[in-house]
Amino acid sequence: MKKSLLLISINFLLTFVLTGSDIEPKKVKVVIVALFERGEVTADNPGEFQLWAERYPLSEKIPLPHGNRDLYWNDQDGVLGMVTGIGTAKAAASITAVALDPRFDFSQSYWLLAGIAGFDPADASLASVCWVDWVVDGDLSHSIDIREAPEGWSTGRFPFRAKSPYEQPRPISEGSYFKLNESLTNWAFALTKELQLMDTEAIAFRRQRFTQTPMGQKPPFVLRGSYLAAMNYWHGAIENEWANKWVDYWTDGKGEFVASAMEGSGMMIALKFLEQANLVDCSRVMMLRAASNYTMQWPGGTAIESKAGEVMGGYSAFIPSIENAYTVGSPVVREIVRNWNTYKSDPPQVK
Repeated sequence: MKKSLLLISINFLLTFVLTGSDIEPKKVKVVIVALFERGEVTADNPGEFQLWAERYPLSEKIPLPHGNRDLYWNDQDGVLGMVTGIGTAKAAASITAVALDPRFDFSQSYWLLAGIAGFDPADASLASVCWVDWVVDGDLSHSIDIREAPEGWSTGRFPFRAKSPYEQPRPISEGSYFKLNESLTNWAFALTKELQLMDTEAIAFRRQRFTQTPMGQKPPFVLRGSYLAAMNYWHGAIENEWANKWVDYWTDGKGEFVASAMEGSGMMIALKFLEQANLVDCSRVMMLRAASNYTMQWPGGTAIESKAGEVMGGYSAFIPSIENAYTVGSPVVREIVRNWNTYKSDPPQVK
């Protein structure tokens, strides 16, 4: 049995390599990176990818046996869609698997991560969409229980290779933060900042609970901000305070924590390694996150009470957030494709 499986695997790899070397690779203009899909790619309850597949559309299925899910392709536009799977590890592995696939040429590709996240109510409201300026990793660290921490510590988490929270000078980053192309991010924001976003009575009711944070009570809007990427799905006011300080620390006060999700740092470290081999261009990476829920409770509520209402597919603003992620992301993709003769050489920027 083991020999049979080994022979099948070897046969697949040989076929894959030989086939890949004989065919001219597809030149990809834009890669749409979604993180999860709940069921099928079309015609059921949507996750992050389904609206892209159905509406853009991305209708040509390309098998990816060495990845999380198959790929989907729009040949006319040169746009490829992928679903990495949830978590930093799957994101890094999936990006690497796709980028090393000889069937594609990503040397001039733009990459757009478009997914949902928890948002700090101090910065934005449910179903708002944030163009990301900084990605900060929230996992690479030391941790002790705060009950065993020295007196005066506000948290038991502190940077990897440091001895205390927010130690200065900062230790050398080993993938702790990534600054995205500011000009490209500003261009995407300028192109989409006036878009009308989906709102509902249900999320309007929920956001009114956040009486101490005016930005968290507004109808959905487009903004810029920083993204904390961590595998630990944290929640609550105390953790939210840590997130703000952690992002501030790693960005020297230049980043403002807005969005909490998982995969961004995994995607970026994979792309950075691939860039070293001239396979991708990290100056062409964009990320947007849409608020499916808040990262903390409302005044008078508890963290567990707030978190109990936030489960996959049942987030406060799940459907509006995936709708708005597509609403904001798709015009950017179409603009790049429409003006490819200009943007294939130089990333767009605000004029």
